[in-house]
Amino acid sequence: MIYPDINPIALDLGFVKIYWYGIMYLLAFLSAYFLANYRAKQLDDWNKHQVEDMIFYGAMGVVAGGRFGYMLFYNFDIFLSNPLTVFAVQNGGMSFHGGFLGVLLAMVLFNRKYNKTFFTTMDFIAPLVPLGLGFGRLGNFINNELWGKITTSPLGMFIKDQDVTRYPSQLYEAFLEGLVLFIVLWLFSRKSRAPMTISALFLILYGSFRFIVEFVRVPDVQLGYLAFGWLTMGQLLSLPMIVLGVYLLLKVKRV
Repeated sequence: MIYPDINPIALDLGFVKIYWYGIMYLLAFLSAYFLANYRAKQLDDWNKHQVEDMIFYGAMGVVAGGRFGYMLFYNFDIFLSNPLTVFAVQNGGMSFHGGFLGVLLAMVLFNRKYNKTFFTTMDFIAPLVPLGLGFGRLGNFINNELWGKITTSPLGMFIKDQDVTRYPSQLYEAFLEGLVLFIVLWLFSRKSRAPMTISALFLILYGSFRFIVEFVRVPDVQLGYLAFGWLTMGQLLSLPMIVLGVYLLLKVKRV
């Protein structure tokens, strides 16, 4: 396979440029919005106004948390020397785990407004997230970033500007964290489940998928491997998700 070398600019209007990565974010939020409205119709304690507010809170959490998380987890030294670099979004850099924490905080504020319990909201939004993750990884692919390791495997993709073949780890993540995770959670959530169950399944599956793909993904150059010659920051941040997910499932079974 050969990387198609897609122009990251989807539309150049002269006075403004529209990037595919931005379009992927828009598709992520739109998919969450439409899926949330569909789910809300199946439940008695959700309505369209709450969905719209939830998407707004979630979007703020994703963007703010994703940016802060990237600086804290992946560029802490730079952030420490100049905290204002967190606003230098033109240089790129977003972290899923930071965005995840941002959404958790945003949902705490959302729950206070609508008097909802934490896991009522998290179980509702968990199936909405994977498609957005998939769109985000497609954005990484179009941007020609976050590639996997060099390989001679037929599963690799030849990148002309690097003159090398690498694992297209962005596509692996788009498939596992996006499509597969969405199908599993969406089908699983169609039936009434005990509180925390859907959230627990999300944590376990996302954490596991991310941990596995990190084995073929090139670690961030400024960090490299953290230990054992293979442990990456992505794996380190995903482990607590898996552990927490297992804990929640065990807690549900004991209730």
